[in-house]
Formats: sequence, structure tokens, C-alpha cells
Amino acid sequence: MIPVFFLMGPTASGKTELAMRVADVLPVDIISVDSLLVYRHFDIGSAKPDASLRQQYPHALVDIREPEEPYSAGQFREDALTCIAETRARGRIPLLVGGTGLYFRALERGIDHLPGADHRLRQQLMKEAEQIGWPALHQRLAGLDPQTAATIAANDQQRIQRALEIILHSGAPVSATRHWQSDFPGPLHKIILRPPRDWLHRRIHHRLDQMLAGGFLDEIDALYRQHYAADLPALRAVGYRQYFEVCNGLLSLPEAYNAALAATRQLAKRQDTWFKKEEADLWLNPDDTTSKSALLQYLTRQIASKLG
Repeated sequence: MIPVFFLMGPTASGKTELAMRVADVLPVDIISVDSLLVYRHFDIGSAKPDASLRQQYPHALVDIREPEEPYSAGQFREDALTCIAETRARGRIPLLVGGTGLYFRALERGIDHLPGADHRLRQQLMKEAEQIGWPALHQRLAGLDPQTAATIAANDQQRIQRALEIILHSGAPVSATRHWQSDFPGPLHKIILRPPRDWLHRRIHHRLDQMLAGGFLDEIDALYRQHYAADLPALRAVGYRQYFEVCNGLLSLPEAYNAALAATRQLAKRQDTWFKKEEADLWLNPDDTTSKSALLQYLTRQIASKLG
């Protein structure tokens, strides 16, 4: 059977660049594994490959939802499995690329039996957060489900909200309502990027500067004028959240810049911590000049062994 490859790593670690270089040489179809890239209109601040690049290197599961449309790990799994099957039917190789660890895990292991969104409860939690702050709600989560709370940062609004929503809806810890199953259509190979921290921080800094030079503030202004609900996941994404606070008069531009940098570094750290727990078939340092050739050699060898 045609193998499936995961190319995983923290934000700004060069995953997309490597994937495109692979596509120059091997018959791969790139499938995005990114919880923000699924949304239309969130382009510059998400580091979404632009239209010309996507014309040359098509990316599945990009721009498939409007910002107000919900999208879950379970829905991603269904979509990704469809993409994998279609890619294999064309005789090509699925290369799944991204940094959303939960999506990778849901795809590999399966996920079901999670309660659906409870909008009344969600609004109640949002109001509580406005009054006491997300760290206080994180403490509440720790009292109800310490195992889940230990995996979530104290300011990770989206995940705190969802975990509390599940617990308050079901009356049980998240771990009791989440069931994983091993039914992934393998064979599967995982490649994980582990960049040096200083190198990654420089990349994050440079990328934010590029985004701003490329019109990120204009994109923020256009999105703000759409009057989207403040609790939409896309609006809470790193970078967007900080600059929307400029629009709301809560931060100055220099404050938003520093806050966005800090939040992106924190995101990268959380992603790196998540991926360190994975069992990789190949670890790569993207700062190493041999990383591209090492990746191509590994993929070529595995493809030949499975198809030869």
C-alpha cells in the first residue's frame, strides 16, 4: 500500500518550504494539517501559502471554511482520510504537513464520542472569563480534571473553554469522554522538525516583520470590519488576537507587536513539547543544511521499500 507521511513541527520551522521541495522531486500531494489554514480570509497572519504558490503546489484542506463555520478535529479526520484515499487512488503519495498536534493525533488514532458544541454554555464561560480571566478558569479546570489541565497552558482560551464545556456538559473528565481507536490506513511514517530555539525565535521575528510588510494590518482591518463574533476560533489565533486588540483600543501597535512575538514563541514551545512526545521515524533539524537531502533520501527509501 502507498505509504502516508506526516511532516510535523512547530510554527515557523520551515515545514511548508520543505514540503514544496519534496514536491519538486517526488509525486506527493500536500495535505494541510493546520487549524487556522482551513479558514478563508485569514491569509497573511496565518502564513498561508499565497494563491500563486498553491497553484504550483496544491494544498488540500486550505480555505475550506468561512470563519463563522465550526471545524473540529473529528471533521478534520474525516476530510483528511478522504484526501488520503483520493491521493492514493491517483497513484500519488499523501504528505500531511502542519503544526496542529491534535489534528495529527485525531487522524492517526481516531476520536469520537465528544459532546458537540454547547453555545449557551460557551457564552457563559466567555462571560466568566471576562470577569475573572482565563488563568482563573484554568485553575477551575485543574480542580475538575487535573490530567487535562496539565496539558493546557493557563492562557490557552480555546482549549480551556472546550475542556470545561465538555466536562460541564457531560459531568465527566475529558479523558472519560474521549476514546481513541487505532484504525489509521497505514503504513505511516512520521518526520518531526526540532529546530534550535534561538534559530526558531529569529525565524518568528523575521516572519512577523514580513507579514506586516506584506499588508497584515490591512488584513486585520478588513476582518475587523466584518464584525465577526469575538469567540470564533480564528479570531483568537496567535497574531490576530493581539492585533484585534489594537482595533479595540486595548493595545498600541508596538504593544501588539511585542505581544504577538511572545505569543508565537509560546505557541512554538507548546507545539515542540507536544511533538517531543511523539514517536518519530525521523527527527530533523531544519537549521542543518543537510536536512532537505536527508528528508528526500528517507522518503525515497521508504517509498521504494513499500512499493518496490
